[in-house]
Amino acid sequence: PHTINMEEKLLLLGDQAVALGAIHAGITGVYAYPGTPSTEITEYIQTSELATLRGVHSRWCTNEKTAMEAALGVSYVGKRALVCMKHVGLNVAADAFVNSAVTGTNGGLVVLVADDPSMHSSQNEQDSRFYGKFAFTPMLEPSSQQEAYDMMSYAFDLSEQHKLPVLMRITTRMAHSRAVISPGRIREQNELGFPDDAAHWVLLPVNARRCYGELLGQQPALEALAAESSYNSYTDGPNRKTGVIACGIGYNYLMENFPAGCDFPVLKLSQYPLPKTLVRRMAETCDEILVLEDGQPFVEEQLRGVLPTAVRIRGRLSNDVPRTGELTPDNVKQALGLESAPGFAPSEHVTPRPPALCSGCGHRDTYDALNRVVREYKDYRVFSDIGCYTLGALPPFRAIHSCVDMGASITMAKGAADAGLWPAVAVIGDSTFTHSGITGLLDAVNSNANITVVISDNLTTAMTGGQDSAGTNKLEAICLGVGVDPAHVRVVVPLPKNMDEITAILREEIEYRGVSVIIPRRECIQTLKRHHKEARQNKTTKS
Repeated sequence: PHTINMEEKLLLLGDQAVALGAIHAGITGVYAYPGTPSTEITEYIQTSELATLRGVHSRWCTNEKTAMEAALGVSYVGKRALVCMKHVGLNVAADAFVNSAVTGTNGGLVVLVADDPSMHSSQNEQDSRFYGKFAFTPMLEPSSQQEAYDMMSYAFDLSEQHKLPVLMRITTRMAHSRAVISPGRIREQNELGFPDDAAHWVLLPVNARRCYGELLGQQPALEALAAESSYNSYTDGPNRKTGVIACGIGYNYLMENFPAGCDFPVLKLSQYPLPKTLVRRMAETCDEILVLEDGQPFVEEQLRGVLPTAVRIRGRLSNDVPRTGELTPDNVKQALGLESAPGFAPSEHVTPRPPALCSGCGHRDTYDALNRVVREYKDYRVFSDIGCYTLGALPPFRAIHSCVDMGASITMAKGAADAGLWPAVAVIGDSTFTHSGITGLLDAVNSNANITVVISDNLTTAMTGGQDSAGTNKLEAICLGVGVDPAHVRVVVPLPKNMDEITAILREEIEYRGVSVIIPRRECIQTLKRHHKEARQNKTTKS
């Protein structure tokens, strides 16, 4: 295997540390759909010279389910694959993820999920550790960027040794904060090799029952492995009034408050299943246990079923740590009863600046036209979706009435139309449409639902930074392929000068009693600027 300068230091985001660790662990491919705060992992691999030299696959997938399944295919032939997504993306990939624990793996397979406590760019505060427990997979949760890098190699080895996918969970602050890391050994990619037990991969009930029994049988060994893991450590302390279990980045926050060393016994927890032996050791010597975990009370809930009822357990359920939102050094300090430093109140002279669509964005003209038309009707509703166009819910447009999950706009409009609503309009972006809107459109076509679908096409996945969109230059063909009447697939250019044309087409298609699709198409203003800049640079270079 290749090696690099062990004295080298790199300043990396947590996402970038994960990406570099995966490259150095010998991955053959990374499979992902853009989703904050996980996006930078795939982007780092896409621009890595070593990954390019090795031919590492790094093209964006249509959604998280296709990403998970493609990575499972890589594992099947004996090579290593990384799957990346944000927490709600794991909902989309759940069918393949849960069953991958039953089939098991061949080559190493690591599923990296970036959770978003405080919902900085998400619809919920879901904690992906529950998925790992549900699927009976080993889990890792780094407490630092160095651990995020180091854990990748460990995770792939763990996956191959125990023939299971490994879930690695990070949170927003770990993903998007920087720290210095020291890279290590670089491993070659695996050679092709097929599973020894082919029946493991064919989940007919007769095979699945056997595989599931084997999966359950592995759990005691996985728990023992967690108890012995170097990523889980028990450190005693003089003040045994309180024992602290610090999970992942919670350990980082704890030690920020104790730069000279913690006074309390500390169980640093970064590998699961929950090591019950270490937990019971703490309960035997401490009056109470405080659980510091970013997200939901995953460990705290398990303690209540593991420890004697006489042991007091503090954490999110007891409100010693806020029930919602991110874990922070400050609320850790408060939970420990330490004196807090004075905070800074926001100035009364600072004007709030809510997010808004970019100046010159094509979504603006689309919403202007849509508002002019739908407000001519009494009981209209506009169902929308997840993307930068969701900002159409805010002033000055106030143009949409719902945003639930990826792809929900079309199916919600269909359901509302089935119940008698007219007009029922769906607004969805091009990337979201191919992610999970196509099947909803097929449902609408099959029942001839009376809906108007607006696919606002800016030729990119704009909300997460302008990544490739799977449906670019294919949307009309897709709509025709699922059965939309060609006469009712209309393309417009969203510009003020075309407002009369766009509003006329909107009226025509709303009045049409069936499924119609309107595609306002104009490139995202941000990617357009980027492309113009690149063109100027190329012209200067050539001259």
